[in-house]
Amino acid sequence: MKTQIDLKQILKKGHISDEIGLERAMILDRKLRLLVKGNPELGDERKQLRAIIKEYENKNWSKDSIISDEKIQESDLAEFIAKQERRFLENRKNVIKDKISEHGINQQDLGIILGHSKSYMSELMNGISPFNNRDLIIIHRLFHIKLENLIPTIIPQKDRSKIKASILKINKPSVKLAKVDLEKSFA
Repeated sequence: MKTQIDLKQILKKGHISDEIGLERAMILDRKLRLLVKGNPELGDERKQLRAIIKEYENKNWSKDSIISDEKIQESDLAEFIAKQERRFLENRKNVIKDKISEHGINQQDLGIILGHSKSYMSELMNGISPFNNRDLIIIHRLFHIKLENLIPTIIPQKDRSKIKASILKINKPSVKLAKVDLEKSFA
């Protein structure tokens, strides 16, 4: 499951297409605000991101927009999901930091092991750029961190109904997901 927008991808795309994208972009913007102080090269990217956010908000949330109850519900759900994703990423960051500290290394050392520059390692740890599976597998093997703490295991809402219908179609009672996996909420 994709739990975050890659800053580079959203800048390349040049626009936000939905509420979850907006919420994720706003979280990125807040993170960038803090990171720009130590990494001034992120300043231009933050300005571009802010322009993309403003464009989406002007198009979808201006006084001239039609704001239905359904749109408000979509926005509320997107905000909830983005907060859960942010918490997951923050927890992952803390677990990794604790483990590397236990092993007497720092974030820069981990970057050397993974083959990443100091600044890119900072982007990964702060959720500006997503870790790739290779990195997470190496971190899992090196530090014995449970994969559930490194890789989100939530089934996206759009896939839940398809999976539920498919399971009913094959009619195999032993093949099933837990109720929590099929619930609408992102918990």
